[in-house]
Amino acid sequence: MLGTIVSVSGAAGAVVGAGSCYLWFKKSTQKKFSHLEQEAKAKAKAISNEAELLLQETQVKIKAKELEYEALFQEKMAQAETRNRMLMMEQKTLKKEEERLSLAENRLAEKELNLEKLEAKKQAKIDEAVEKLQNAASLTAEEAKTYILEKTEEKSRAEIASIVRKYEQTAKEEGEKKANYILAQATTRYAGEFAGERLINLVNLPSDEHKGRIIGKEGRNIKTLEMLLGVDIVIDETPGVILVSSFNLYRRAIATRVIEILVEDGRIHPGRIEEVHEKVEKEFEEKTYEEGENVLIDLGLFPMHEELVKLLGRLKYRASYGQNALAHTLEVAKLASVMAAEMGGDEKLALRAGLLHDIGKALTQDRGGSHVEIGAELCRRYNEPPTVINAIYAHHGYEEPDSVESAAVCAADTLSAARPGARREVLESFTKRVKEIEEIAVSKENVEKAYAINAGREIRVFVNAHRMNDNEAVLLSKEIAKEIKDKVQFPGEIKVNVIRETRAVSIAK
Repeated sequence: MLGTIVSVSGAAGAVVGAGSCYLWFKKSTQKKFSHLEQEAKAKAKAISNEAELLLQETQVKIKAKELEYEALFQEKMAQAETRNRMLMMEQKTLKKEEERLSLAENRLAEKELNLEKLEAKKQAKIDEAVEKLQNAASLTAEEAKTYILEKTEEKSRAEIASIVRKYEQTAKEEGEKKANYILAQATTRYAGEFAGERLINLVNLPSDEHKGRIIGKEGRNIKTLEMLLGVDIVIDETPGVILVSSFNLYRRAIATRVIEILVEDGRIHPGRIEEVHEKVEKEFEEKTYEEGENVLIDLGLFPMHEELVKLLGRLKYRASYGQNALAHTLEVAKLASVMAAEMGGDEKLALRAGLLHDIGKALTQDRGGSHVEIGAELCRRYNEPPTVINAIYAHHGYEEPDSVESAAVCAADTLSAARPGARREVLESFTKRVKEIEEIAVSKENVEKAYAINAGREIRVFVNAHRMNDNEAVLLSKEIAKEIKDKVQFPGEIKVNVIRETRAVSIAK
């Protein structure tokens, strides 16, 4: 009996213990789930906040895009309004021209009617005079007729001369109006853009630390760059940029590309500079051909000799009075084509003549001389049509235009150069002065190359070290300085640096 009670008590205790464990476990689980629930709510709140921020950023970007598209829409609307105004003006002009021609036709009809009436009166007067003379002078009808005709002819000559002069003046006025109409048609149908050429290029740097790398230890890198590239490199306090200055667009473009590659690569030292410069020069030779080829493809003027194609591309790196030579050439070509078409000429031939009229300018910086003579010689050598050669001579007055196409090129060249802002005399006079300084230096014996830098206030002359010693280099610098002083007008001073460099190269194998 006692054993049974103990057994029952043990079982009850076990049940109570299990119940306690269950309650403890349940409470513990509830706390754990409560903690996880709080964490989940916190994460959900963080995600919600992040989503709100992303939504706000997206709304800001959408708003910015809306403003950008709105500005673009307004710009396109303004351009459309401008074109509409031009069309309305052209329509008004044409309408006035039609009214004027209609009025002239009416006047001409009235004059013809008046002439018929005068002719009838004249015949009546003649008959009357014949009758009177026959009665008064006892002349026969034939004799009276002859006499009156002689007198009438004398009087009519003066009247005819007056009429001829009048109609000659009218024809001249009509011709001028027609010419103005053709020019207006050409300029309104071709609206070319232009931009003045500058004398500097900007090179953006990742950080100001790269300025020190470009300068190099004791300035050796920047000296190598300036000597090799023939440009003036200006490093000032402007953050993140350096300036490349030169009057020669082709040389300046090569220098800019060389520096960009060096900055991107990070390795900047004299050997690397020479290696990159050689590579970039080859790239630019290929690039100029591609530029010329693209122009011919756009205009549909194939075939053309590859040398002329390359020189066309090189015009992109040439400026005249601040006007880009390639942009000017394209403008002249398109204007000449439109005018030739209006006058019944060959628009393709006019387009070709306009495209090649200044081709000689691609070589004037290297060879010197007149771009007219150089261009005519090139086109003659590569079998261009006689009209093209005549247009080259005629646009500067060397010859008279012998065709509609040549005349159109002359007129288009004048139009392109005469637009307000198309040319800047100050820039051209500066580049001419700098070019003269370089030519004086290069003309000396044993001079390999010369670069005018620092806005024309300094010239660096590189001589053959094997043919000239140090004493001769000193004399050469004085000789060049004296010739510049005698032949070139310039403000301030020009520093002449004659550089004689000896290199020894060996290869370890």
